[in-house]
Amino acid sequence: MKANNSPDVYVYDPDRCPWTATWRVIGQKWKGIIWWRLSNGIGRFGELQRAIPQITKKVLTQQLREMVRDGIVGRRVVEQAAKSAGGGSGGHRGLTMVEYSLTEYGRSLAPAIEAICKWGARHLERRCVTAPPIST
Repeated sequence: MKANNSPDVYVYDPDRCPWTATWRVIGQKWKGIIWWRLSNGIGRFGELQRAIPQITKKVLTQQLREMVRDGIVGRRVVEQAAKSAGGGSGGHRGLTMVEYSLTEYGRSLAPAIEAICKWGARHLERRCVTAPPIST
């Protein structure tokens, strides 16, 4: 939206800003880290929680739900039959696990996230902090 009919001055509109749209999807504290972890393959909730010990269960749940809603992450419920000593089902219920993985749309973020990580590594070097190597 132009301000004062000037061709060079725009009024910020968060609903039309590409930066804001991108940051809403990947900019929250843990989303980039969750994305990076899932970029290495399928992850279960517990695996993600162990890989990112600083995140609470509540926040991980919320972030994953938002990433699923935005089409970045896929969620799949996997039913496994319970093992019984007698070999039969014996009326036991199976185990339910939830697996998360990046969607094709989520994988399309790779160039942007890798560029941000490379910039972050250079920034850490400027501050004399050693960053772990960036693996793609």
